[in-house]
Amino acid sequence: MGQHTNSQHVDAPPDVVFDLWTNLERQREWVGGVTEVIDVTGPVDVAGTTYTVMFGSTRSPTQVLEAERPRRFAVHFGSWILRGRNTATFEPEDGGTLITVRLDTEGLFPAIMARIFSLGSWKGSFRGELAHFARIAETEAGRG
Repeated sequence: MGQHTNSQHVDAPPDVVFDLWTNLERQREWVGGVTEVIDVTGPVDVAGTTYTVMFGSTRSPTQVLEAERPRRFAVHFGSWILRGRNTATFEPEDGGTLITVRLDTEGLFPAIMARIFSLGSWKGSFRGELAHFARIAETEAGRG
């Protein structure tokens, strides 16, 4: 129903960026509201793996749809607040990585919530979270 795309240059190689993006234990460092990830059924970099992202008591069941290390990672996720498909691509760019994240929402309320989260670059916005992720990845690569 709604589509939101954000890109960010990260001064770190694609494999470092991909590994951090798919590290479920660290997701709460840049995704606002994440309290834990539970019920992981397999390796996160394998299509078909499922897990549940917890936002307090709100559950967001998630399934890995695509995992092509270190180029592409796509999941389907869903809660009553936000539901849809999230696809991240990692392309080499100027000695680092261009990460592009596309969110395709499902349903009217999730589309409205995604619109709110897509506005501006405040800490909990999609752009704000992506910029914060970039700083963490650059530190991981020894470039931050």
